[in-house]
Amino acid sequence: MASLKALKLRIGSVKSTQKITKAMKMVAAAKLRRAQESAQNGRPYAERLETVMAGLAARVGGIGASPLLAGTGKDDVQLLVVATSERGLAGAFNTNIVRAARRKAEELTAQGKTVKFYIAGKKGRVLKRFFPNAILADHDMSTIKAPKFDDARTIADDLIARFGRGEFDVAHLFYSKFVSALVQDPVAQQLIPVPMPAPTKAEASVEAVAEFEPGEEEILDALLPRNVAVQIFRALLENQAGFYGSQMNAMDNATRNAGDMIRRLSIQYNRTRQAAITTELVEIISGAEAL
Repeated sequence: MASLKALKLRIGSVKSTQKITKAMKMVAAAKLRRAQESAQNGRPYAERLETVMAGLAARVGGIGASPLLAGTGKDDVQLLVVATSERGLAGAFNTNIVRAARRKAEELTAQGKTVKFYIAGKKGRVLKRFFPNAILADHDMSTIKAPKFDDARTIADDLIARFGRGEFDVAHLFYSKFVSALVQDPVAQQLIPVPMPAPTKAEASVEAVAEFEPGEEEILDALLPRNVAVQIFRALLENQAGFYGSQMNAMDNATRNAGDMIRRLSIQYNRTRQAAITTELVEIISGAEAL
């Protein structure tokens, strides 16, 4: 009887867990739609801004360019900005981002570079266990429900200020790009100095005949800090969509696993109960025959 009670309690516990995971899956699915739209809507602006800056940088020619574009002239100190979520229960979402950052850190360390970390998101704090003396900053994002541009600008202003003080030479941004509800790809992107992709021939011809007011240098100086903030904002939006997609899948798997466990426990319970009934019947029959 004791084993029957234990099985019954365990089945009830798993059913309660299944209700929770099912509810979390539904909440994540509802939030995913909004987050996915935000991530997809933010991509064209960020990509077009990079293209415009490429054209402006080509016209300026690098003479007297901002340090955000030209860099410090060295790459000895590398900063890895690791953007993760504040919460877990999302499968390997955060683990994949942290793993990508760790691999990059090991690669740079093997090249003789000094590696530092800028953590943006609670789940990135696991890096403190592996690199306890390399954490430059831990940006608190616990109050952020849905990322806004001002949140990204706060991080960008802090990074630019630290870059101006000479705390690092090159910064890389790590986040998870949202591909679909089932797929989120960890991404490493150089953030500072701002990489300038070569414009296409069509874009170059347009830029060649365009006139800018004020001058290209002034526009570039204004756009460079904004571009850093825009790229961080895109990363935060991609992370949010990826997190909900990963959480929805994780909770779906947990719900199905709970269902399988309930079925197995129910079979075990029924067999144990049937065995107990059979034993009681045998005892009754044996007692009757003895009389």
